[in-house]
Amino acid sequence: MNSRTLSIVAVIVALGIFFGYINPTLSGSIADTKTKIASDDKALAAASSFAAQVKRLTDAQNTIGSANLARLMLLLPDSVNNIGLILDLNALAAKSSISVSAIDVSPIAQASATVPGTGPGIQSPEQSMDFSLTLVGTYSAFKTFLAGIEKSQRLLDVQDLSIQGSDTGVYTYKLKIRLYWLR
Repeated sequence: MNSRTLSIVAVIVALGIFFGYINPTLSGSIADTKTKIASDDKALAAASSFAAQVKRLTDAQNTIGSANLARLMLLLPDSVNNIGLILDLNALAAKSSISVSAIDVSPIAQASATVPGTGPGIQSPEQSMDFSLTLVGTYSAFKTFLAGIEKSQRLLDVQDLSIQGSDTGVYTYKLKIRLYWLR
């Protein structure tokens, strides 16, 4: 073979290797790997941004005094404590000279409200639960009970009130109260 033929065969072999192996590898698995790396880089940037935000919020939480943090946990606890709340309301009723005749706890409903100013799908961080109380007592005792609920350290909303009259001055009050807590 002469050198011209050898050069042509070498070029053909080189082109065959390029189009048969190198080009498919570059455009196939290497391109997929580059796409995965770019996706992982975005996830890493999001994770570091999240970590910075967690650090900033932790630092902000650490600046809150322990007494104020305890009061905040009483106002909006991180879990439902039905029994504790019912005991507190029962003690408030006893202190107000009104008796609790029935308590009905509604099933927990998922919060569906979104946080204002955020995109769709960002759920509100609190949940709520409704429960009903049936109280029996005088009007002045009921006013004292409502004032106690108003000054309660727990976040409670009176949603509904119905009063059943009586000639004796002792009335039956039905309250629907909403309780809030953080998820």
